[in-house]
Amino acid sequence: MMNNPEKIKQVWLIGIGGIGMSALARYFHHRGMPVAGYDRTPSLVTDALKKEGIEVFFDGDPELIAPVYRSKEDTLVIYTPAVEASQRQLTWFRERHFEVLKRAQVLGLISSGSQSICIAGTHGKTTISTMVAHLFKRSRIGCTAFLGGISKNYGTNFWWDEASPFVVLEADEFDRSFLWLNPQSALISSTDADHLDVYGDKEKVEAAFSDFAQRVSGDGFLLLKEGVAIREGGQQGVKVFTYSLQSPASDFYASGIKLANDLYGFDLVTPQGLIENLTLGVPGLLNIENAVGAMALALLNGVTVEEIRAALPSFEGIARRFDIHVHSPEMVYIDDYAHHPEEIHATLESVRAMYPNHKVTGIFQPHLYSRTRDFAEAFAASLSRLDALILLDIYPAREFPIPGVDAQMIGEQIKDIPVAMPPKKI
Repeated sequence: MMNNPEKIKQVWLIGIGGIGMSALARYFHHRGMPVAGYDRTPSLVTDALKKEGIEVFFDGDPELIAPVYRSKEDTLVIYTPAVEASQRQLTWFRERHFEVLKRAQVLGLISSGSQSICIAGTHGKTTISTMVAHLFKRSRIGCTAFLGGISKNYGTNFWWDEASPFVVLEADEFDRSFLWLNPQSALISSTDADHLDVYGDKEKVEAAFSDFAQRVSGDGFLLLKEGVAIREGGQQGVKVFTYSLQSPASDFYASGIKLANDLYGFDLVTPQGLIENLTLGVPGLLNIENAVGAMALALLNGVTVEEIRAALPSFEGIARRFDIHVHSPEMVYIDDYAHHPEEIHATLESVRAMYPNHKVTGIFQPHLYSRTRDFAEAFAASLSRLDALILLDIYPAREFPIPGVDAQMIGEQIKDIPVAMPPKKI
């Protein structure tokens, strides 16, 4: 049916409250179709979808599937791999031979024939992809965007530009989903070990990212964070570049970085020369590196220097990514989604650089039982950079509890700072 899109009359999404799924819901709703779906719990995302006219159900009973969605000839069913295979609605649709596709499959089909710009990495991809989309949107070129976070500039994770050939996509490595995409340009920000419940070990993570890199079209661009481990090769004709925060060994990097009023000014070194006097509209040293990657992708694809210079200061960031909620002489409160040890390390380095004379207390909720099990020691090492830690129970997301795995696995390994932990469950 996705190969013959005019046959699609309505769409049901299982896991509709996921950030990537909600972007697809908004896409089909934008096309004027009835759109509805299921999610486990209410959230800010599901609240927003309902306000936009998209039906959301929090009961997985197949009886809630309205008659309009029960025609397999013209109903597309989309699911996220984060939903268990036994979910009742998913089972109902499959038993009746509906077309049931993964989120990434649908993204790949929607973007086929477009100039897709895909941003991948075990961390950093949401910020970079949103920056790239903002730079394109504020340029004469424009873009369609499917993002993994809510842009604070536009209040959404999706927009459509029928006049632009460019589609900016966040390429998710979970379940190898990004291997359904066909980038014209791609960026890989990191290949650290993650999702070991899927991959097993770091080598298989790196192999999957290498496979993703091979999917860049022969006349396209591949931009790699310096040091990223990617197998040599790729389609003939792909132009490969590197970027970094400020390493002169890279093709694109920042120089002359200066902090003023919590924001950074810098110059950008490129293969074509120096671009001076840039200002980034969001705080955090880690965001300078993200901006270098985003600007490199924009420049390689035709966004002009002056368009970038004008757009960069107006970038407001993404909800829950180095998101400053309180800034007073007495206290600064920053919300950040960092859920991998390397992300935590980078976030804390940025906080220390901005506020060198402040005590830093962290409130951390581990994300997933499997990730806590696999990286408890690394989490402890990163969180030990705090002055004090408040540790919450694990947020399970798609997972069921794993016996013997809890937040205390992290807290008990931190010896040099005070740690407040939830009571151990028996």
